[in-house]
Amino acid sequence: MNNLPPKGGQQASKQRLIHCAQQGLLKHAIPLEQGGLGDSFSDLTLAHESLGKDCLDNGLLLSINAHLWGAVFPILNYGTETQQQNYLSKLLSAQLIAGHAITEPQAGSDVNSLAMTAEQTAEGFVLNGHKRFISNTPIADFLIIYAQLNNKLSAFIVHADDIGTSFLDAPEVIGCQTATMGDVVLENCLIPLDRQLGKTGAGNMMIQQALELERAFIFAGICGVMDWQLKTVIQFSRQRRINAHHLGKNQAISHKISEMKLRLDTIRLWVNECARLKDNKKRITLPSAQTKLYAAEAFLQSSLDAVHILGASGLQENNPMAKLVNDAMASRLFSGSSEIQKNIIASLLGTGEGYK
Repeated sequence: MNNLPPKGGQQASKQRLIHCAQQGLLKHAIPLEQGGLGDSFSDLTLAHESLGKDCLDNGLLLSINAHLWGAVFPILNYGTETQQQNYLSKLLSAQLIAGHAITEPQAGSDVNSLAMTAEQTAEGFVLNGHKRFISNTPIADFLIIYAQLNNKLSAFIVHADDIGTSFLDAPEVIGCQTATMGDVVLENCLIPLDRQLGKTGAGNMMIQQALELERAFIFAGICGVMDWQLKTVIQFSRQRRINAHHLGKNQAISHKISEMKLRLDTIRLWVNECARLKDNKKRITLPSAQTKLYAAEAFLQSSLDAVHILGASGLQENNPMAKLVNDAMASRLFSGSSEIQKNIIASLLGTGEGYK
């Protein structure tokens, strides 16, 4: 990923995503006949890890994953032939940037509590409601928005320039800052009937499938960032001298570094297992939740350990290591918090709140 545009501002974020598209990064695991590379999820994970190593930008990784799993794959899997023709090629080239809008001010991971409504009229669907903390919103050309249609959760393609639509650039968060984020406010937003995605009532299933993919593969890119993190700490421990010995000779430090390596390689194993299952057309509901839970907690602990090893230098304003702590905190929340992943795992094992 050479010559990636510099960070900074919404336009820069958009240009960085477009640059990734020009390198074919958005086409992995997409069939040739749909404009993709016709390769595998395993190829996707390798490409995303390489990107993470090159860019060290978790915000860009989050933006790409929101675009892919929130919009590209739902349209690939649920779109009509016309919808696929209208959107897919432009999404894969980043002529159009997109994502999905699920979270609301009073509803996060509990999709049954989503309150945004859609009403079918002779002219089209009229949507009303408020979404919050939606990745890509300020730069998105459209979003797949989930709303209640006749009390059935359903999906709709809403363009940024639709009347009654506001894609906002606030509130801001401190983690993954280069991933533009904001609220979506729909006030009597009228869209054509042909912009419903999937069947009425299929929204819950669509959300779960999108989040499964995001949970499984967002840490492919973050593995690349963690690889840089580990190498930086090792180099520092070799150069820093304490009583004529390099810092890594200190057993407490060497143990932290060993654990960082173990966490990184374990995340790779989980991500690769999800890719193997998807390439063999297997379900990944359980392993994706396990991947997300382990990876988010591991990324946070390794980020804290890295700053600890670097000492005060790790907290300097121009040192990216401290910023990774904020990114890691964000990773515990996006795609469902760590607690939600535990609920999913417990439910699939026949225990927990979701088991009946």
